[in-house]
Amino acid sequence: MNESHNDLIDNPTPRCPVALVLDTSGSMYGQPIEQLNAGIQLFLDEVKRDDLARWSVDIAVYTAGGAADCIQPFIGIEQVVGFAPLDADGETPLGQATRMALDDLEARKQSYRDAGMPYYQPWLILISDGAPSDAWQDAAQHARALSAQLKLVSLPIGIQGANLEVLAQFSSKPAVALDGLKFRELFQWLSASMARVSASTSSDASVQLPSMDGWGSI
Repeated sequence: MNESHNDLIDNPTPRCPVALVLDTSGSMYGQPIEQLNAGIQLFLDEVKRDDLARWSVDIAVYTAGGAADCIQPFIGIEQVVGFAPLDADGETPLGQATRMALDDLEARKQSYRDAGMPYYQPWLILISDGAPSDAWQDAAQHARALSAQLKLVSLPIGIQGANLEVLAQFSSKPAVALDGLKFRELFQWLSASMARVSASTSSDASVQLPSMDGWGSI
């Protein structure tokens, strides 16, 4: 973890940690996973183009396809070169992937505190086209409690076929249904949201986010 510690010293900008938890199970095969891959790359490119967000956003990426895996531990988005394209295979252990993300978010916040660095409310973005195939209730309850306490922006997003009632358990706010496969629009919205967060003057202020109308509905 020396790299991230040095990064926190070298770049003292207030941080916004973002954990992406992505369903990469077999049902995502074909167009969905291709569009998801393209959306993630667009997100990286757009955030890096924003003069403030490129230094503020820390990202980690978790996949739930067959097994739960962290494919990118927390790192400043400016340092991310790119990701190998995600493959779709297996079951959907979203509970385990979410647990990993929440644990890592907590550890990342502690590293900010240790470095005396201000940070914005962390984000958890959960994207699935189904429902978890593992024990998920405790992870969902944890994310929902943090969301209710305004200690986490938890955004569950359901692709067509997703169980929105289950996904909604991961947040104190409703799950959002993705319109078709509008991953580009979703990640454009997310990058615009990151730009607004990183430009806000207070790390605990409630930031007015862009409208989701272009990609989702509640």
